[in-house]
Amino acid sequence: MIESVSGISAANLTAAVRPTSAAAPTEGFSFEQALGQVVGSAINTLKTGEAVAIQGVEGAIGPMKVVESVMAAQRSLQTALSIRDKAVSAYQEIARMAI
Repeated sequence: MIESVSGISAANLTAAVRPTSAAAPTEGFSFEQALGQVVGSAINTLKTGEAVAIQGVEGAIGPMKVVESVMAAQRSLQTALSIRDKAVSAYQEIARMAI
């Protein structure tokens, strides 16, 4: 059974990457804000793909629209996974450095 992504929120995901000891910048656009916007956009794309897929199963939307939405959701998920993989790789590389 496929679980819904509707319960995911950008606040939940960005809270996991929020630095605990670093001081927040007072001006400008921070990395946390940029990451939050990217995560929020990806979540919205996944939610839209899910909703359109359900409407497609019900017959309310044509197959082409369903395919476009599902492919957009797939691209967003693949991008998020690639970013995660790069972050994990960078962390592991830093952890291996000699002090």
